[in-house]
Order: sequence, then C-alpha cells, then structure tokens
Amino acid sequence: MDIVCKDRAMGVVESGSGGGGRGEARQVRAVPGGASRQRVAVLVRDGMLPIEVGIVHRIFGEARSASGERLYELVTCALEPGEVRTDTDFTVNVAHGPEVLAEADTVVVPASGADYDLGAERSAGRLSPAMADALGRIRPGTRIASICTGAFVLAAAGLLDGRRATTHWRSVEDFRRLFPAVELDADVLYTDEGEVLTAAGVASGIDLCLHMVRCDHGAAVANDVARRTVVPPHREGGQAQYIRRPVPEPQISSTGVARAWALEHLDRPLSLRELAAREAMSVRTFTRRFREEVGISPLQWLTQQRIERARQLLEETELTVDRIAAEAGFGTAASLRQHLQSALGVSPRAYRSTFRGPGGGGGLVA
Repeated sequence: MDIVCKDRAMGVVESGSGGGGRGEARQVRAVPGGASRQRVAVLVRDGMLPIEVGIVHRIFGEARSASGERLYELVTCALEPGEVRTDTDFTVNVAHGPEVLAEADTVVVPASGADYDLGAERSAGRLSPAMADALGRIRPGTRIASICTGAFVLAAAGLLDGRRATTHWRSVEDFRRLFPAVELDADVLYTDEGEVLTAAGVASGIDLCLHMVRCDHGAAVANDVARRTVVPPHREGGQAQYIRRPVPEPQISSTGVARAWALEHLDRPLSLRELAAREAMSVRTFTRRFREEVGISPLQWLTQQRIERARQLLEETELTVDRIAAEAGFGTAASLRQHLQSALGVSPRAYRSTFRGPGGGGGLVA
C-alpha cells in the first residue's frame, strides 16, 4: 500500500467525507516560502505520554524554510489549563485550554496512559463531555491526527467512520469491537485519509509527523528535519508494525546491504536477481526476507525510492525532466510523469512549481 499526499501536497482545495460532517472544502496551507506559519495544536490528556508530545514538537518545530524561518507554530493545550499528569513520575504545566483548538490548522491527539486503563473513550466508545466540547471547537477542514491510542478519541468523535485508520496492535480487538464503522488496518505504521490521519504507536508518530511535513512543504524540508533529529527520512505508512518479530532473529540475514546498494544505483535497471545476489540469497528467499523487514515487496520499495529521488531532484536542482527521469531510474520522462501522477496526482512541472516556487528552492540542502 502506498501512502501519498496527493492534492494536499499541492496546496489545492480538497473535499473530505465522513467524520461527522467535518468534510467541508478547504484551502490547504502548503505554499513554501510565502505562507504564514501553520499552527499545530497538541491536545494532551491526563496520563499523557511525554515522548509522544515531544515527537510532535520536535518534528514540526524543526521544519524550516530555505531562509531558516520556522514553518510551524506549536501550542500545547489540555481540557483544562494547569498541571497535567503524565504516565511517568512528573507532571507538565499546560498553559492553554481547548480554546486554542479553534485557531489550529492541524490538531494532534497523542495517546494517554489512561487509554490502557479503559477510560471513557476506550471502555464505552464515547467521548467525555469535556472532550466533546473541546473537539467541537475545531474548525471544519482542520487536519486532525492521532498517535497510538489517540485514535480512540477520533473514533469516538465519529471522525474515522468509513475511513481507514490504525492504532497500536495491542488495542486492535477493543477498537474493532467499539468502532465497527471504522476500516481498521492493524498492520500499518500510519494512515492518511486526507483530513484525518492516524499513527500506530510512538515511533510511527515520528513517521506520521514527517509525512505531514513532507505533504506540506516537500521532501527536502522533511529530509532536513529527519537529519536534524537523526531518524530515517521516510518510512511508508504501509509498512508493517512488526508485531510478530520485533527483533530479527540473529541467524537471519538482513537485506540492508542490497537496499543500500540499490539506493546508490537507482539510475540503473535493477532486477530482483541482482539484488538477491548482493545478499547471496535466492530470489524467493530474498523477496520473503525483504517483505518481512520492510513490509512491502522489493519492486514496490524500488518504485517508492525512485519517486523520492525524483522529488528531491525536482525540488533541489534545475535538471530537465528527461534528466531527472534518467537519474531516478524511470528511463523516460513519460514514465516519470506516469509514476508521479499515480503517486501524487500531479505532473513533474506542477510539483516543481509548488515546492520550489518563483525563487527556486523550496527546501534545504544539506
């Protein structure tokens, strides 16, 4: 499965559906170099996980324009301002109440330790009056995301009805029982349904936040954030949560050498046989190991990497589309156009125009 930004990445008006009538047309703020900062509100709850709150602040807070200006303004809020308990031995003083949600462009709902103690959203599938009031303040068209069991809050609000969503693998049975109208995909890192996004757990919250930055401001900005925070720049949402084999067995060879080699030779035609030979495996064994480690097939992964390479070159260079197609391994400009249209819904020229802008260079180059 390929998770992509499509129209939102292009900064055009889009229409959503479902989510309790929230799917009104909106103008997405995704114009690098000229738009005002987007406001991201993090709605924390009693028993919040500090690491998940920190992820949102770190990823969005590190996003910079080519001139070094911050691209997001972040604010943390709670159902009531004041001291909020965490799932650790310290508390956090939150200055803002739910009123700030009315001015947010993006709202993120992290998990809470209370979710695992069968809180209101978890035990009965309904919102507490305070949470219902808070979510009711969010403007139609605002992008809303959850991390881990924060998905229970979004589902209880009806925002996930008829949509794909994910949550932590340990909570899957409860989620399906409480919210049968949601198309739960328990085997992915994150989902993107346009206005509503969900991440499976702590680490996938990093992937989801980077994905949103990439959709808003392009691959170069997201990659720069990843470098600053020393995390992988891109893991597709369709990758597995690795719940069956969280740690690879020592005797099993990795496909990492082949992947690293492929990234250095994307301009070449690469066959499965050639990749498997890098790991001294048969094609069948290599394909199986690759899918176990990455969550998708080698050919799907290669296509994704080539699209990412093409996006980088469109953003950061003045190369012609023909040259970029060759450098990324698509061979011809027609093939590049076809793949970019399929993945992002735009032509190479439109993508370059959006993320480079009239000044050229929509992102940072290391």
